[in-house]
Amino acid sequence: MIQHDTLKRGLIVANYGRHFLVEAPDGSRLICHSRGKKSHGQVGDRVLWQASRDEGTIEKIENRSNVFYRQDRTRTKSFAANLDTILILIAAKPEFSSRQLARALIAAEAEHITPVIAVNKRDLIEPFARAWEWLEPYRRMNYCVLPLSLKQSSSVDRGLLFKLLAGKTTLVLGPSGAGKSTLINLLVPGALAQTGEVSQALNTGRHTTTSTTWYWVDAEKTTALIDSPGFQEFGLNHINPAQLAALMPDLKAHATHCKFYNCSHLHEPGCGVLAALQSVTNACGICTNRYKIYRDLYIELSQTAEY
Repeated sequence: MIQHDTLKRGLIVANYGRHFLVEAPDGSRLICHSRGKKSHGQVGDRVLWQASRDEGTIEKIENRSNVFYRQDRTRTKSFAANLDTILILIAAKPEFSSRQLARALIAAEAEHITPVIAVNKRDLIEPFARAWEWLEPYRRMNYCVLPLSLKQSSSVDRGLLFKLLAGKTTLVLGPSGAGKSTLINLLVPGALAQTGEVSQALNTGRHTTTSTTWYWVDAEKTTALIDSPGFQEFGLNHINPAQLAALMPDLKAHATHCKFYNCSHLHEPGCGVLAALQSVTNACGICTNRYKIYRDLYIELSQTAEY
């Protein structure tokens, strides 16, 4: 039996399936693997590990404050832990998915993680104006929405992002073309080169764009970014559909006015949410697009719960 007081502490800074890159308190890094057949570690996990020849073995994952999920066609998987902030980077062009944005925000709310919406390509005047107007309901919900032009005003945007993210662990999400790599290299020069070096250490280059990786932003190691792999959906299957409205601030504000305590906000009489939808011209109303996202997700999660 292993005595935990003889183990070393570490931080998972990269995840390659069965293998992890673990950083020790002195800054040294070592490839480790999980004990047993299953791999439960995630980037951001604090772990206890022991040396094993030229690698290490993770013996225990310490308690997490939260965990974030991704989702593929068949299952939901965790992929990052112990987050303070999620930076959702979208761009004025190409057009972003309102469904993906909503799912990311719901996933953040469910884990009590602060979300930030950053809109890149401010220099594209007309597309940016359309995107900014479309995001007005999110600003009304008190989400932080940042205008960025990462290629044109990098020093200004760099200072703004440093101030906002200082002292925090931030997961960066973004669809292809939004400028995620530009943002990460702006805050952590040479970040992609670091990833390439890790891949070489594992004798493979194929992990460069598919792994989740931790980067320190400052020399004091108080601020960190986690770069996420490209994926299409955010895992919500662990959420009870009855809790969904409480995770959407615009719906939550009206759900307390419902006649029935277990209102689904789909068809019940005396529903505060449906009443707010009908009065969308009111500044406190719920826009049609947001309600449609809620309805579709409620049906999706209800079907998932049946299995």
